[in-house]
Amino acid sequence: MREIFSRLEKFEIRMRKAVNSQMNGNFSSIFKGTGLEFADLRTYQYGDDVRTIDWITTAKGHGAFVKIFKEEKEQTVFFLLDVSASQHIGQMGQLKLDRARETCGVLALSALKEGSHVGLYCFSDQKELYLKPEMGIAFAYKFIVKLFALRAQSPKTDLTAAIGFAMNMLKRKSVLIFISDFLDTGYEQNLSALAKKHDLVVIHLYDPREVQLPKLGLIPVSDQESGKTRWINTSSRFFNRKMKEDFEQKKNTLKAICTRYNANYIDISTAEDFVPRLVELFRTRK
Repeated sequence: MREIFSRLEKFEIRMRKAVNSQMNGNFSSIFKGTGLEFADLRTYQYGDDVRTIDWITTAKGHGAFVKIFKEEKEQTVFFLLDVSASQHIGQMGQLKLDRARETCGVLALSALKEGSHVGLYCFSDQKELYLKPEMGIAFAYKFIVKLFALRAQSPKTDLTAAIGFAMNMLKRKSVLIFISDFLDTGYEQNLSALAKKHDLVVIHLYDPREVQLPKLGLIPVSDQESGKTRWINTSSRFFNRKMKEDFEQKKNTLKAICTRYNANYIDISTAEDFVPRLVELFRTRK
């Protein structure tokens, strides 16, 4: 476990250096917005973040107004992490679950170093692990140990239930980092409600073979969650086009929700170095 912790710290240091060199030291930008409480309104000035515009007041026709927030002492960064069976796709050592754990671990270390309270909810179609928000490096070690030792009890996914848990548990506005492959249905309305209430970051994990399979002819493919096997013609142009279209539709739906509610979206492939993608996330939240 010390080896895992050391590897994550190296990733975190690498990410911090990249952010500091590219963004003039604005490393904490990914965690800004946590623990903010509305204080007052003032007229809009050039350069203000459009996300702070109070549209209700502005709509009255007396000019544009932005919300002023004061920072609360207790900031919370909360992780929703999908550990269902569909996360076990990818090459050995590069499963979606491996990327999910690494991404979650690195960002958790960063948040704890920035003085935030950090919490975690790992889920399938049930609660697999819950760590209430705490602070400190000692908690960071506990967080990593629990995260990497976890073995999910259920293979299935229920994103709606996971979102419901977060909505009920988090009373104050928090930075909520949602890590999943989003291979579920019917959760979109609940995700929108989550984005309205919290400062949401969506991290969409995928494996390249979920976008395009190699042309191997007729092969058996097993559904990790249902356990069912079906035969697929991987050489079929229709099948490959439909597979890619389904992925793009899922991606566009998530991006549209994030755009509408000023949330952030990034996708991470199991085949790529995830650290530059996280650096890009910091840049978009500047």
